[in-house]
Amino acid sequence: MDVKNILISLSNEVAIGTVNDAVDIADKYLSPIAECKKLGGLSALYTMKGENDYTILIDAHIDEIGMIVTSVSDDGFVTVAKCGGIDLRLLSSKEVVIHGKTAVKGVFVSTPPHLSGEDAVPNDIGELKIDTGLKNAKETINPGDFVTFNTVASALCQDTVCGKSLDNRAGVTCLIELADRLKDKKLPCNVAFLLSDGEELGLRGVRTAVFDSTPNEAVVIDVSFGDGPDISPYKCGKMGKGAMIGVSPVLNREMTDALNLIAYDNGIPYQNEVMGGNTSTNADVISVTKCGVPTALISIPLRNMHTPVETVKISDITSVCDILERYVLSGGALNG
Repeated sequence: MDVKNILISLSNEVAIGTVNDAVDIADKYLSPIAECKKLGGLSALYTMKGENDYTILIDAHIDEIGMIVTSVSDDGFVTVAKCGGIDLRLLSSKEVVIHGKTAVKGVFVSTPPHLSGEDAVPNDIGELKIDTGLKNAKETINPGDFVTFNTVASALCQDTVCGKSLDNRAGVTCLIELADRLKDKKLPCNVAFLLSDGEELGLRGVRTAVFDSTPNEAVVIDVSFGDGPDISPYKCGKMGKGAMIGVSPVLNREMTDALNLIAYDNGIPYQNEVMGGNTSTNADVISVTKCGVPTALISIPLRNMHTPVETVKISDITSVCDILERYVLSGGALNG
């Protein structure tokens, strides 16, 4: 599969609330490979049968950060609330799409520096307005419509891709690539690929999905902080240096050790991400679902998180796939 093009196509689509274009893209790749079960919201579970009933679940959330319309004025200005972790510093002059009766483009109003005060950053997103240019905006836009950034993903130098919602379309791309690699192989156990919804709203979708499926163990694929200017090297991973294998008290140590050993023995680039408690990913929820599901976490370094210009390297995505392919074919860390 062309990992770069899959990632770009996923980034350019939307998955928030009731808008599920990115889910349709992922389903196009996954449904011919695995049996699909829709779980509510945008969540979907794709299962490949193995030689026994032991099940490894691989999760990647497909939803993205965005906004929701709270009011529409007669002169075409729209007010919104946040859906997820929007950084107010970046909104001024940003282009967006409002998913109303039809898609409407708009821009966040930017006050010229000549007219703004010293502290131009608003305290609340409700203080900002989106200019649509519509004279009869209420005919097309209603409170409750979702809003996303209007960004077209692009390939930068070498193996770097930049765009919106790479958190976590990079993880979804890993999941698709992994399913494709496994489709013609003899699987020692069942493998369930979960596209989960609502992670950006508080890890919501994975709660019900895992409760329904009850896997024997789970691996979460997400993104984490990549290195960049003015970022402490102790708080991030290095872009291009491979998968970030999570180490945390809430994660299963046998699974973590198995992932590390696979990467080490096979010369696959990897690095560890050590956390003192919760991981702020779906792993936190999966690990305490029902009687508890042993869970591991593997992440892709990403720059500019929760912005329209998130950046990842294809080699890091490939590193995650290389490790997980071998992990699944080994039958998991706890099977037997």
